Amino acid sequence: QVQLVECGGGLVQAGGSLRLSCAASGRTVSIYAMGWFRQAPGKEREFVGSKRWPGGSTYYSDSVTGRFTISRDKAGKTGYLQMNDLKPEDTAVYYCAVQRIGADTYDSWGQGTQVTVSP
Repeated sequence: QVQLVECGGGLVQAGGSLRLSCAASGRTVSIYAMGWFRQAPGKEREFVGSKRWPGGSTYYSDSVTGRFTISRDKAGKTGYLQMNDLKPEDTAVYYCAVQRIGADTYDSWGQGTQVTVSP
């Protein structure tokens, strides 16, 4: 099992930046990919992007491509979501999640962190 703890959310003006962190503990060697999701009030959870732990390939939704960057530390225990040029429509609770090797879905989730972007 993998446990995830997020931090880094907050309030920022449009055009600003934030970096979210997602610290993993437990069986981190079993991580295949880390994904980032967000959920705005009254909306369904939305995929933001993901990064494969081995290999490092990254994927982004169209709405954040060119503005958000996913990275990880060398130890493979922390993932990051760098968010630049933030827009009010980026306001949401952001979650990190991991997909373990051999699993077909994300099965460990962080607690979520609020990101609010003011006009």
